Formats: sequence, C-alpha cells, structure tokens
Amino acid sequence: MITYKDIYEAARKERYSEQLQPIAKNFVVKVAKYLKEKKEIASKEDDDFSDVVVKTKKQLENAGILFRELMRIRRKKLLNLILIAAETGISKQDFDNMFAFEKSLFEELMKSIDVSDKSLNETLNGKKEEESKNELVVFNNPVEEFVDLDGNKMGGFDKGQIANIPKEIAKILIDGGKAEVVEG
Repeated sequence: MITYKDIYEAARKERYSEQLQPIAKNFVVKVAKYLKEKKEIASKEDDDFSDVVVKTKKQLENAGILFRELMRIRRKKLLNLILIAAETGISKQDFDNMFAFEKSLFEELMKSIDVSDKSLNETLNGKKEEESKNELVVFNNPVEEFVDLDGNKMGGFDKGQIANIPKEIAKILIDGGKAEVVEG
C-alpha cells in the first residue's frame, strides 16, 4: 500500500537529483489505487465537515499535485536524455529507471529526431524537397460534383468551403473564378 508520504518522497527525490530516480515499476498503479481510495473517502456526503474528510480532501488534492509534478520533472529529464542521446548516439542511459510508457516515449521521440535529422541532412546536401501536388483553395461560388483528371468524383463544394485539391484542378477552378488560393 502506498501512502501520501511515499508520493511526497518520490517527488522530492526526483526534484533534487539530476538523473531519473529508480521508482518501483508498479508505482503508478499504486498511486492510482491510492487516489481512488482517497476520492471515495472524500466523497462521503454525510459528514462534509468532519476532520477526517477535510484532511482526506486536502491529502487527495496535494497528492494529485505532487504526482503531476513528479511526472513533469521525469518528462523534462527524459527530454534532456533524448537530446543527449541524439547528439552522442548513446541512448540507453537511465533506461533501467524508466517506466514502460517513458521508454516508449523515449524510443518514439528518438525515431522522430532521426527522421528530422535525415530530412535536414538531405536539405543541406542539396536534395530538393518534394513539391506539393495539392493546393489549398477556398471556393468563391458553389461548385457541383465533377470528375477529376483521373476519373474520380470530387465535390460538390459550397461557397466559402476550403479544400485541398490537386494543383491542376485548382488552376482550372481559379482561372474560372470559382476558387482562390488560400494564402498561408
């Protein structure tokens, strides 16, 4: 059974250390159970002003604040680890102290950084970014359903409606005064 003091101590240790602190893997589940039990006690309407109910409500509120702070601090440390790992290539530091959802977040963000870095390197090495094949337009007039260049049905569109349509069709509609390009 977890107590308010356990939550407080976990938040305090995390706050005053640079590394992710080891926390039991079932900590979050235990906190959820603790908060649920406190909510049940605090929600008893028959004696709203008893010392126990008032104290429980305050503990519940403070425990929630402490837990959110703990998760925010851990997320900040996790983001710092991701930045370090992206620069150094070392990505397993503090892995043992991460919850499963933190490991998943770490891995997903590392993948995103890799994709971003590849795109940046391609741009730096002169590879031209693919030009968009669509155009964002706003319709000046209602346009009934029509067939596009590939034989697929498009529309109808109402006046003022915005749509992302192939550039060739957008050019035809713009030239005909039925639509305008949405400036971004």
